[in-house]
Amino acid sequence: MDTTWMAQGKCRQLAPATFFPSDGVGVEVARRICAECPVKGPCLEYALCNRIEHGVWGGASERERRRISRGRRLAAQAARLKPSSRAATTPR
Repeated sequence: MDTTWMAQGKCRQLAPATFFPSDGVGVEVARRICAECPVKGPCLEYALCNRIEHGVWGGASERERRRISRGRRLAAQAARLKPSSRAATTPR
C-alpha cells in the first residue's frame, strides 16, 4: 500500500498523543485537525485496510471505523448474494 501521502498529513506537525486521545473531547480535537487535512481520505483508507484499532485516523474514531468496516462487509456480502442481472436475462 502506498504511504507517500503520510508526508502531507497535518498530523506530522503535532504530537502523536493528539490522535490517540483517552476521551471524547480529545477525539473532537483530532477530528477538527483531520477535517482540514489534505490526505484525510487516504488516511482513513489506510486505517481501514490495515485494521488499525486505536486512535483517530482520517477523522474517524475507532468506533466509527468499526462501523464503516462492518457496513462495507455487509454491502460486499449482499452484493455476493444478489443474483446477477446477467443470469436473470440470459435465455435458457
